[in-house]
Amino acid sequence: MDGNTVAQMYMDGLSEKYGFDYFTPVKDLPEGVVDKILYGTGGEKLHLIRRTPYHQVELEREFEGIIPNLERRFRDSNSQWVKEEIQSYMSEEPCDECGGKRLSAISLGVTVGGLNIADMCDMSVVAILDFIDQMELTDREKMIANEILREIKTRLNFLKSVGLGYLTLSRASATLSGGESQRIRLATQIGSALMGVLYILDEPSIGLHQRDNDMLLATLKKLRDIGNTVIVVEHDEDTMRAADYIVDIGPGAGVHGGEIVATGTVDDIIACEGSVTGKYLSGERHIPLPESRRKGNGKRLKIVGAKQNNLKNIDVNIPLGKFVCVTGVSGSGKSSLINEILYKHLARELNRAKCTPGKFDKILGVDVLDKVINIDQSPIGRTPRSNPATYTGVFTDIRNLFASTTESKMRGFSSSRYSFNVKGGRCEACQGDGIIKIEMHFLPDIYVPCEVCKGKRYNRETLEVKYKGKSIHDVLEMTVEEGMEFFKNIPKIQRKLQTLYDVGLGYIKIGQPATTLSGGEAQRVKLSTELSKRPTGRTVYILDEPTTGLHIADVHRLVDVLQKLVDSGNTVIVIEHNLELIKTADHIIDLGPEGGDMGGMVVAEGTPEEVAACEESFTGQYLKPLLHIDS
Repeated sequence: MDGNTVAQMYMDGLSEKYGFDYFTPVKDLPEGVVDKILYGTGGEKLHLIRRTPYHQVELEREFEGIIPNLERRFRDSNSQWVKEEIQSYMSEEPCDECGGKRLSAISLGVTVGGLNIADMCDMSVVAILDFIDQMELTDREKMIANEILREIKTRLNFLKSVGLGYLTLSRASATLSGGESQRIRLATQIGSALMGVLYILDEPSIGLHQRDNDMLLATLKKLRDIGNTVIVVEHDEDTMRAADYIVDIGPGAGVHGGEIVATGTVDDIIACEGSVTGKYLSGERHIPLPESRRKGNGKRLKIVGAKQNNLKNIDVNIPLGKFVCVTGVSGSGKSSLINEILYKHLARELNRAKCTPGKFDKILGVDVLDKVINIDQSPIGRTPRSNPATYTGVFTDIRNLFASTTESKMRGFSSSRYSFNVKGGRCEACQGDGIIKIEMHFLPDIYVPCEVCKGKRYNRETLEVKYKGKSIHDVLEMTVEEGMEFFKNIPKIQRKLQTLYDVGLGYIKIGQPATTLSGGEAQRVKLSTELSKRPTGRTVYILDEPTTGLHIADVHRLVDVLQKLVDSGNTVIVIEHNLELIKTADHIIDLGPEGGDMGGMVVAEGTPEEVAACEESFTGQYLKPLLHIDS
C-alpha cells in the first residue's frame, strides 16, 4: 500500500467511526476527534476498507495516532534524514512536574540563603559569586561552610577568569559553543594547578569579546608562569603580541602553504619579508576604513519586545541596504536577538521554514524582503561526493561541456554520465566517492582509496573521454586557479570559478570533498555561490562570527566580499567580535552592557564612530584606536 492510500483509508475509518467530515478544518473539529487523530483510538478498532481496481478488502484495525507514529519512527529509524525530518516538528518544553528543575520537591525544599539548589544553578557565575559574598552566616554556620564556600568560589573564579562569568551553572552542555566548551576545560586545568604540562589550545579566542580576551590571555600567562608550556593555534593579533614565541606557517594556504615562514618574537615575524602575518602586524598591510558609511535604502526592520533568554523586552531597529554588525561582550544576547528571533522569524515568513522563533512581540518591515539566507560554517555536504563544484553549480556546466564533445556524442554519453551521484559513469565499487569506509568497530572508521578506480570516482569508459586532453577526473583535481586558466574561454564556467577565487579559495581543488573543507572554507564557498547569483536587492544575509578560523588576510577578503553583497542593494547582518571587520560596518548595534543577566539591552547604536563615542560601550572603547579616535 502506498502512503497516500493508507492515510486515506484510515481517515475514512476515523470519519465513519466518530462522525466527522475530514475536509472540515482542524480548528472546527470537536476536541475528542482531534485527540483520536493525534493520539490514537486507544484500543478501539476502525472499520477499514482497502479498495483496488480488482478487489476490496475489509479490515478491523486500531489507529496508532499521528504523534505516537512519529515518536515510534523517530525512535526506531536508522535513517538520519527521517530523524531530522521528524525532529523539525518537535520542540522542547519544561517538565510539568518539576518545572524544568530536574529534582524532586523534597530536594528542592532544602535552601541556603533562601535559595534551593536549582535556583542557585540558574544564576550566572558572577551572580553566584556576589550572592556568596553577601551571605550572612552565624559563627557556627561559618565553621561548617567556610571550606565548602572557599572551594566553590575558587572554581567559579576560574570560570570567570576565562571569560565565562555570564554562564549559568544549569546551562545544558549541548547549547555551549565550541569556544565555551574549550574554556570550561581550560578552567578545570587551571584549578588542578599542575606543573610541567604541555597545553594545546585551538583558537581559544573564538566567541570572545576583546575585553574577555584580555582575561583569557592573563589566564594563559598564569598557566605558563607556574611552569607549563602553552601552545596556541590562533589568528588573534592580541594573542600573537602576548606570545613569547611564534611559528608562522605559510606563505599561502593549501598547495601554496605548508612551510615554516618565520619563527621567533613578534619583532622577528615583522622583520620577515615573506611573512603575510608580519605585514599585518607591522601595519604595512591593513584593512582600510571605508571612505564613507552607506545611507541605506531608507527602509528598516523593527524588532519589538524581544524577550528571548536574557533580552530585556527591547526594541531594535535594523536599517536595510547596509552592512550591519551586532556586537557586545560574550553572553550579551547577540545570538538570541539575531539567530533565535530575527532569522527564525524571517525564515518562517519568507522561506516557509519549519522553525519556532524566540520570544518577541512583533517584527515590522518584513514585507519589503524576498528571502533570508544564513551563511554559517556548517559543511556544504556530508559525503565525499559533495564538493565546491557541485555546491556552486559549476559542475553542471563542466558536465554539459564534456557531454558536448565529439567523443561523448559518438559514445552516446549525456551529462548524467559524468555525475558520480547516479549509476552509469561512476565507479560502482565506491559509488562515486573515490574512497571506501572501513568500519573499525571500537576505533574510529578509516577511509582508503577505492581499489577499482584508484580514487578517480569514474569507470574506465567515462575517463577515456577528454576535453583539451583532460578527463573529468583531471578537471576535478585542478585547483580553482588552474581551472580559471583552463576554462578561460568558457565564460560561464570561468565566472563561477572567479567568485571562488575572489573569496580567497583559489588554492582548493574544484572537486575537493566537502568533508575535508574547514568551517571557514565551507562558509566562503557559500558566499561565492551567493556572489554568482543575480542580486534582487531584497535579500538579508545573516552571518554568525564569520571570521572564526580566518587569518587577517582572509578577513580582509571576507570584508571585501560582504561589501560587494551590500553594494548590490542587499542587507548583511553580522554577529562579530573581530574589530577589523566591525570598523568597516555602516551600522553597529551594541548589546550589553555585560553578559548573562547583566546584558540583554541596547547599549549603543549607529556608525562605528557614534558607538566609539559612547562611554558605556566596551566595544566602542576598543574601537577607538582603530578609528584613530583619541581616548
